[in-house]
Amino acid sequence: MSEADWIAVRLTAELATLTTALLLLVGTPIAWWLARTHSRLKPLAASVVALPLVLPPSVLGFYLLLLMGPDGPVGQLTQALGLGRLPFTFAGLVVASVLYSMPFVVQPLQQSFEAIPERTLEAAATLRAGPWDSFFTVALPLARPGLLTACVLGFAHTVGEFGVVLMIGGNIPDQTRVLSVAVYEHVEATEFDDAHRLAAGMVVFALVVLVALQWVNRRQLPARGARQ
Repeated sequence: MSEADWIAVRLTAELATLTTALLLLVGTPIAWWLARTHSRLKPLAASVVALPLVLPPSVLGFYLLLLMGPDGPVGQLTQALGLGRLPFTFAGLVVASVLYSMPFVVQPLQQSFEAIPERTLEAAATLRAGPWDSFFTVALPLARPGLLTACVLGFAHTVGEFGVVLMIGGNIPDQTRVLSVAVYEHVEATEFDDAHRLAAGMVVFALVVLVALQWVNRRQLPARGARQ
């Protein structure tokens, strides 16, 4: 592969790693709230989180571009804070990726939190564990399978993004040219051998991710049955 393609691999890995870390920080409290709340706003909040699953990436990218552009509220705020404009920057890619991959992290975590028996949390409360103690010492350890699934899916989905990253980041070498954009660029230039090398690598990566998830989920079945 060329040096430019290796840089695209590095940028993709950095983007996926940073996005996954931010999604865990932001998505975990959202998933916990969705799993425990009885608020009437829950269906609306869950729908907003799941919106990227049904929206075309170009639609989401278009509205993010408007919001983060020079005339958008987010763009005006970042400029007022001296942060500049987010579109066509790596930071803009991170923001877009966090929003686009949100359901792939929140939903597995929410399902794991919902699977925790209520009596387990009640037992922790009777032992004078506060809400924070119960969350970090009881809920999170029990939700470990969902946490692992969320990490893998969030990372893998970010690696495979195309429409959103192209709309927000464009194709700037060494800055926003990630793997999916690099494949598209090679195809446009009829450089099919280069496109095949990158695309085949992404196919192998996706297959390894899916096999790993299947293996993890199968290992968790006996443990779930024992808890029940």
